[in-house]
Amino acid sequence: MASIGQIIFWSMIVLIFVMAGLLILLLVIAFAASQGSVLTSTPFIVGNLGQDVILGCRFQTKTGKDVSSGVSITWQKDGLTGVVYRFQNNAAQLQEQNSQFKNRVKLFPDAIPTGNASLLLMGVRLEDAGVYRCSVTTSGVTGTVSIHLRVGAFSAPNITISNNSLIASAQRWLPKPEVTWTDQNGKQLNSSTQFYNVTLGIVQVTSNLQVQVTEETYTCVIQNALVTTASKATVTGNGNEVLTVTDFIFNSSPNIVGSHVISTACILFCVSGW
Repeated sequence: MASIGQIIFWSMIVLIFVMAGLLILLLVIAFAASQGSVLTSTPFIVGNLGQDVILGCRFQTKTGKDVSSGVSITWQKDGLTGVVYRFQNNAAQLQEQNSQFKNRVKLFPDAIPTGNASLLLMGVRLEDAGVYRCSVTTSGVTGTVSIHLRVGAFSAPNITISNNSLIASAQRWLPKPEVTWTDQNGKQLNSSTQFYNVTLGIVQVTSNLQVQVTEETYTCVIQNALVTTASKATVTGNGNEVLTVTDFIFNSSPNIVGSHVISTACILFCVSGW
């Protein structure tokens, strides 16, 4: 049987190890708290085919000090060799850039000192879809953030009135969408929709509301797995003018619906382009 002295001795050893562990944990927490972070406000984003898109990436230090010198920013894409873009020693370092992104990507050098490491990707292509990783190393900051880019085609419909009914025409959609119409009470209305092939799987959408309209608000919803447009068309002026407001809602991921919304408003009495 252990003596009281032995019990006290081993108890003190255990206590020393426990205290040492707690001290190490506190030091790790304190060190992490003193470091900066790399983050994005758009981890899931939808690019419009043929147009430019910004992949957001920011970095910040806890002290908020100037980070204009000694910044290393590297953008990579999962599954591809080389880099998408690299910024180091106050200049672009593109010796290892993948040919897919040659002359198509850039950072915003004037904004880097404020912690902006976002990437501008120009003329989005279908093969650009995938997971991008923004890695930043500078004084007080070392980290990586992922951005998942999905690519499609979408446009707001031009809604006009003809023979006391409404016609919605959207120039480019990919994947092929579904179209529904509702009245101002949310009741679904009969409609007829046609799709016309444009190029690369893109379709033009023309949808006819098959009811006689009155001076009220109708909603045309065009949606696919990536994007939903909700266009509220208000018939005014003795039934010969249409005031249209369109909201874009980006269904950024199968399980995440983005809140990034763009609203546009115009009076559509004559046909307007998009």
